[in-house]
Amino acid sequence: MRILIIGSGGREHALAWKLHQSSIEKLYVAPGNEETRFFAQNIPIHPTNIERLTRFAKDNRINLTIVGPENPLALGIVDSFHSERLRIFGPTKAATQATEASKAFAKRFMAENHIPTAPFRIFRKYETALNYLRKCGAPIVVKASGLAAGKGAYPCETLIEAEHALKEIMVDRIHDKAGKKVVIEEFLEGQEVSIHAFCDGKTSILMPPSQDHKIITVGGKKLMTGGMGAYAPVPWVSDDLLHQIQQEIVEPMTKGLRESGQPFAGCLYPGLMITPQGPMVLEINARFGDPETQVYMRLLKTDLLDIMEACIEGGLADIKIEWNSGFAVCVVLASDGYPGEYEVGIPISGLDKAERIPGIVIFHAGTTRDDTGQVVTAGGRVLGVTAVGETLETACARTYEAVKQIHFDGMHYQKDIGAKAFTF
Repeated sequence: MRILIIGSGGREHALAWKLHQSSIEKLYVAPGNEETRFFAQNIPIHPTNIERLTRFAKDNRINLTIVGPENPLALGIVDSFHSERLRIFGPTKAATQATEASKAFAKRFMAENHIPTAPFRIFRKYETALNYLRKCGAPIVVKASGLAAGKGAYPCETLIEAEHALKEIMVDRIHDKAGKKVVIEEFLEGQEVSIHAFCDGKTSILMPPSQDHKIITVGGKKLMTGGMGAYAPVPWVSDDLLHQIQQEIVEPMTKGLRESGQPFAGCLYPGLMITPQGPMVLEINARFGDPETQVYMRLLKTDLLDIMEACIEGGLADIKIEWNSGFAVCVVLASDGYPGEYEVGIPISGLDKAERIPGIVIFHAGTTRDDTGQVVTAGGRVLGVTAVGETLETACARTYEAVKQIHFDGMHYQKDIGAKAFTF
C-alpha cells in the first residue's frame, strides 16, 4: 500500500502516526509538517492544489488518499480523484456542500430531513440581518455560512456582541467569502459533544463521543478558535443517548444524503448540543475534527487502514471496530495572540522531557526548524499534547504534567480541558 495524507496540522500528524502502524509500503503527507517527516515523506503541495495532488497520486501509484482539512473537499478533490479512478477517503463536493461547506445549505438539509437543530433564519443582506437581530435580542448565535477554519460561529450573550459579530462577518468580511450569507439561530443551552462516524454511504459506525473546547478567553473576552483541546470518551454520554443520536441524527443524515444522490463516504462529524429536550445539531462537518482526531487516534485499536478501505469499498457493515479502554486527552498549546495575529519563529523547549512522561504523544500542528535545527513555532495552534490513562483524571494529570515541561515565549493554553466531565 502507498498512502497519501493531505494536510499539515495536528490532525494530519495524528492520522499519519496511526497509519504508520499499518502494513504499508510508503506514506506521503502533502505538505506535512516538522514531525511527519520522521516516518513519512513530506510533499510540498498545498492542500487546495487539486490538480497537482491528483497528478501526484496518479504518477506515484497511490493506493489510498486520506483528506484531512475541509477546503480540498469543498473544492472537489474527491470528484477529481474519482475521475482518474483513484481511491480516496472523503465525501464528494456535493456531499460536502450539503454538510459543511455551506451552513445555510446544511440547515435547510436538516430541516428537510427532520433532524433536530436550532430554529434559524438565513440572510444575505446586512441591514435585514441586523434588524432581525434587534428584534430577537440575545442570547443568540451568528454564523458565517461558508468555511471559516472553525472560527465562523459566534455564540453571543448580549445584543452588542451579536451586532459586533454580524458586522465582522458581513461588513468587515474577516472570514472573506464565508460571510456572504449568515445564519442566525436560537441559542441552545446544554453541553456540547462531538460525534464522529465512519460512513460508507450505506452504513455508519459511531466513534466514542468526545468533547471539544472551542472558546478561549483573551483579555477578558471570549473568542472562538479552531479548538483548544478535547477528550474522549465523554463519561456522561450513555449508550442509550448514543443510540438516540445514531437513530435521530446520524442515520437520517446519511439516508438523506444517499436519497438525494450524494452518498457520504468518509468521516461524518456532527457537533451536538445535549439540551433538556434531547440532542440537537449545532453544525455538520465532513471530515475528522481537530483536535478530536488526536484523541481518537490514541484510543483506536483496530487498524485504521482496514476501516478506511471498508468505507471506500462499501464494506463497513462487515468490520468490527475496537477501541482501547480508558481515556485520551489533548491540550493545544497556542501562540501569543491566537486566534488573532501572532508571531512565528519562537524557539520551543522541553519537548524531549514531556515525551518521556508515560502515556504522552505530542502531535505537531504549527512548528518548523530554524537554520540551527531548533524546533520553532510556525502557526497559531502549535502543539497538541496528548495522554492516555485508565481514568480521565489520570489522562488529564499526565497531559498537564507534560505541558509544564514545554515552553515558548507567549505560549498559552486552556487549563480546564476535561473539567466539564467532572461537573456535569
